[in-house]
Amino acid sequence: MNVPSRYVIRGATASEVAASVEAAVRTGAFPPGAPLPPVRALAAQLGLSAATVASAYRNLRLRGLASGAGRRGTRVTGRPPLAAERPSPPSGLRDVAEGNPDPRLLPPLRPHRARLDVAAALYGAPAALPELIRLASKELGRDGIPAAHLAVMGGAMDGIERVLQAHLRPGDAVAVEDPGYTAVLDLIGALGLVPRPVALDDSGPLPGELDRALRSGAQAFVFTPRAQNPTGAAVDSARARQLRQVLDGHPNALVIEDDHAGPVAGVAARTVCDGDRDRWAVVRSVSKSLGPDLRVAILAGDAGTVARVRGRQAVGAGWVSHILQGLVAALWSDPSCDARLRRAADAYAGRRRRLLDALAAHGVIGTGRSGLNVWVPVREEAATVAHLAARGWAVRAGERYRMKSPPAIRITVSTLTARETAELAADVAESQRGGGRTSAA
Repeated sequence: MNVPSRYVIRGATASEVAASVEAAVRTGAFPPGAPLPPVRALAAQLGLSAATVASAYRNLRLRGLASGAGRRGTRVTGRPPLAAERPSPPSGLRDVAEGNPDPRLLPPLRPHRARLDVAAALYGAPAALPELIRLASKELGRDGIPAAHLAVMGGAMDGIERVLQAHLRPGDAVAVEDPGYTAVLDLIGALGLVPRPVALDDSGPLPGELDRALRSGAQAFVFTPRAQNPTGAAVDSARARQLRQVLDGHPNALVIEDDHAGPVAGVAARTVCDGDRDRWAVVRSVSKSLGPDLRVAILAGDAGTVARVRGRQAVGAGWVSHILQGLVAALWSDPSCDARLRRAADAYAGRRRRLLDALAAHGVIGTGRSGLNVWVPVREEAATVAHLAARGWAVRAGERYRMKSPPAIRITVSTLTARETAELAADVAESQRGGGRTSAA
């Protein structure tokens, strides 16, 4: 196997070789999934020892940039953790791809900002505002989630990352939903962890699939109990009971629940975690309910996990801004905010149902039991996305959400009007009548 002609790896040390490969990945010379040269071949080309090149590759694997593929050698990971320009939808398209909440359904911040009485936090102050912890404990307790040990995180992904780092090391396997949230899949790759796909239906992860993943060596399970992204699946009481039974057979597995939509998910919270489990965490974000810019999430977990997370936070970011925490506490204390969140949940449920019904009327079946998105199986993703773009729609191709599950597209319904829903459903159906291969007319 030769080095691609458009990029030559350079370096006289392991760190220089690794940096050279990283530059090639960053510029696209080595795209995701591309093979890297065999260790001995690259060592001979550079005049280095095989041990030096092997050390460089090991460094890349630990940082999530490369992965071992057995007889297929070493390859760039499918989701290398490097900053890259995120493509924006072409101008002029109606964006139903991004996954944002409807700004009109978010509670207004200005009145609470004006009345906010939170002193600027200084070094040495408690990381979490006592009032926010009190309110979070009450809310989580209502949903049956043990709240004896809590921490405040800078968003859901911040919490998930810290919990994974608290317990796992590069090379460990993690059971994840398939299809699942792209940010979780990207994070797992960036941490050098190995994803093990778990198929799901409208009621969440399939118990048999989870058991298979755990028996095959997965040491953790990350899933979204409601408003699952991208499918909208939601765990019901029967499925939660089945998942608990599976997890009882794997008492050492770490369990992480990503409750990113919280009260606007449209269904009740169901947890598989309880105080008897050794390693668990529930992360509840306010990004969909109160707004993405309020970078606040509450993390509940067992005493050891929360202590590790808080300890790592203390030597890193230190704390989440008390101003943001104070705003969230003020909103959670406002009865009018509760009413607004209920209206938002109802609105999102209505928009999901309207799109699913409109699609079904054209013979297209999608899923979306909760949350802000609808997942629509298609024959060919790229052709469907291109067809819809030609009709004025920006939707999200399902490829980056999937591992083994079949092709689909994700549509965010949060701001869809009734007229737009009818037009979009007709355009999706038209794209599939052509086998997903239609193009601009």
